[in-house]
Amino acid sequence: MERISLSAFFPAYNDQHTIEGIVRTVAVEMRKVTDDFEVVVVNDGSRDNTGAILDGLSKELPYLRVIHHERNLGYGAALITGFKNVRKDLIFYTDGDGQYDVREMHNLLARLGPNIDLVNGYKVKRADAWYRILIGEIYRRVMRWAFHISIRDVDCDFRLFRRHVFERISLESRSGVICVEMAKKFETAGFRMAEVPVNHYPRLHGSSEFFRVRHLVHTFRGLARIWWNLVVSPRLPLWMSIAAKKF
Repeated sequence: MERISLSAFFPAYNDQHTIEGIVRTVAVEMRKVTDDFEVVVVNDGSRDNTGAILDGLSKELPYLRVIHHERNLGYGAALITGFKNVRKDLIFYTDGDGQYDVREMHNLLARLGPNIDLVNGYKVKRADAWYRILIGEIYRRVMRWAFHISIRDVDCDFRLFRRHVFERISLESRSGVICVEMAKKFETAGFRMAEVPVNHYPRLHGSSEFFRVRHLVHTFRGLARIWWNLVVSPRLPLWMSIAAKKF
């Protein structure tokens, strides 16, 4: 068995119907490529039985570590907590809601050659309502244009990183805009990226938080902040950038 060191990480929020199956399935898949692995789940203040299920699993499964946020801090905050707490050389992550199949992790691993720092998935076909597909496509196009990024599918949360990526960049966004922040910082840092197609499946349980007014306002504010910090400010003369931040 090839000696690689692999962490699988899942942010979870109200995922009581899916998280156990995901944890058990990913462990089966990781055992096919290494015996040096771990599974980390960040429970981001779930209001259902997600936390209790994970606590029960952690007593049974020695490879599982569970981190609880006492309250819901946001998707980005959950990712930051996970990335700071994983321990292995390679980091695979996806969401805990079951809209991606963790068995496709092998497609990412196969693409991770010695000259690649990270592998991004992109959805072959989005399994959502038509209006979400339309809005998602507009969002991706606008983000690629506004932030000057080449990644094909910025909101596909199915990724594999080498650990050293997070030794060179730090993340700040606490909401879902962290995906745009990651993509921009990866490219600015010069990391070598590859992209592979992945399947996307319907959400069978729960509902997305994205289309709530409060969430949308928070998202747009976050995008404006990182757009200024990552796109506009670096192009300004140093004195103007400092003055704008003070203002």
